[in-house]
Amino acid sequence: MLYHLLHEYFNVIKYISFRAAGAAITALFICFLIGPKIIRTLIASHFGETIRKNGPGSHLKKEGTPTMGGIIILMAIILPTLLWAKLSNPFIQIALASVIWMGLIGFIDDYLKVKKQFSKGLIARYKITGQIFLGLFISYILVSYTLNDYFFSYNIIKNNLIEPIGIGSISIPFIANGYFDFSYFYILLIIIIIMATSNAVNLTDGLDGLATGLTAICCLVFAVIAYASSRFDFSDYLNIIYIPNSGELFIFCLAIIGSCIGFLWYNAHPAKVFMGDTGSLSLGAALGTLAILLKKEILLIIVGGVFVIESLSVIIQVLYFKYTKRKYGNGKKIFKMSPLHHHFELSGWIENHVVVRFWIIGILLALFSLTTFKLQ
Repeated sequence: MLYHLLHEYFNVIKYISFRAAGAAITALFICFLIGPKIIRTLIASHFGETIRKNGPGSHLKKEGTPTMGGIIILMAIILPTLLWAKLSNPFIQIALASVIWMGLIGFIDDYLKVKKQFSKGLIARYKITGQIFLGLFISYILVSYTLNDYFFSYNIIKNNLIEPIGIGSISIPFIANGYFDFSYFYILLIIIIIMATSNAVNLTDGLDGLATGLTAICCLVFAVIAYASSRFDFSDYLNIIYIPNSGELFIFCLAIIGSCIGFLWYNAHPAKVFMGDTGSLSLGAALGTLAILLKKEILLIIVGGVFVIESLSVIIQVLYFKYTKRKYGNGKKIFKMSPLHHHFELSGWIENHVVVRFWIIGILLALFSLTTFKLQ
């Protein structure tokens, strides 16, 4: 909004770095401004979290802590992006649509669980339908813009020359200018990524500040990628896919980082508010959408490695329990509890130690993912 109003009068507005910094600061300000008011409203409306009795005993004292705090995150992402980014940019339009859509699904889920006392919230098939719809929407926009005006242009650079690649291509880490074209199967891949990332962040959001901090770390990596991919010189030097017009996602990433840091002010242990599915599903969708738009679908596995491990721990636990129950008549567990962060809690780690150590692993994975550029 500011770009469209002021870029003709203030040259500094044209710089993405200035607008990205503005988005991060604005997101922080919004969190600090509206956070206490929303928390008080949630408490007054009795939107308190229900803690399951078979979980770690230390969590029982969290009973009644206000949830649906993802509203704070959503507002701190959407408003700065609307304010500082080019709204005519389809990358921004897709990113905002993803966050808003999954935020809405998460809000309905939280409302049904907390206010209507539906223990499982929104029925799983409705969540899945919403995720599939978002995947199809992203696919449609990508194909539509590519066919009509070639806005989404993905290219590799060889000998200082631009070589276009298909819209269904994904980059392959560790291989110089490596990519694989999924063609029409890319639509299915998009749906899988959206479902996987939104659910992975949701599963990880079980400890104070854990998912918030990890999401900020992941978005910092995607911010670097978005900025570098939009520039011919950086793309050529780093051997990454050159994506003109993707630089505006740098602003979107900084808005997410600012919102996560701002929300962490209230979500750090002992948390005054939980993000709920309103926040976790929208943040997960944001990560998946960024990976798709920036052609870093495989790298996402490394960048979001902690989310991947947390999700795998749940899948392995469920499959092993079902297998042993079918074979021996008595289900057995590999972990004391899943997701994995609860396993470490039950092993004697205090909550803060689990969170900080998982953050450290997330930072190491983020640094490693950035080094893969020059390893290509």
